Amino acid sequence: MAGALAVCYETPTIFARYVVAEAVSIPKGTILALTSPLTAAASSADDEPCAGISMMEKVGGDGSTVITAARDGVWGLKASAAGITVGNQVGINGLNEIKVYSSVDDEKGWTMGRALETTAGTAVIKVRLNI
Repeated sequence: MAGALAVCYETPTIFARYVVAEAVSIPKGTILALTSPLTAAASSADDEPCAGISMMEKVGGDGSTVITAARDGVWGLKASAAGITVGNQVGINGLNEIKVYSSVDDEKGWTMGRALETTAGTAVIKVRLNI
């Protein structure tokens, strides 16, 4: 099941612009995965590199091929069923969902931030984004 869209608790100050597919819709607050150099898409699978969190709505078919993403700030993000402990580094686990990073994620630089809360299962927790 897809996670909830990210909720901003602390305003980000670092942003990046990425190329996206023109035909694709991406809601504001979507976790973005880096798919190739300076190109992003909505996160969709485990072990994807994080590009940031979309700061704008991208309407499919609107002629636009760029999106702005936040690369820092504090965000409410949905945790996976495995649970997360405060202080853990986190990474993408699928569409708008995070998990505790694994050595595979860390070796590739795919962590996206640090958990500021603990959860034993699926819940929205605060995460300090640091990409």
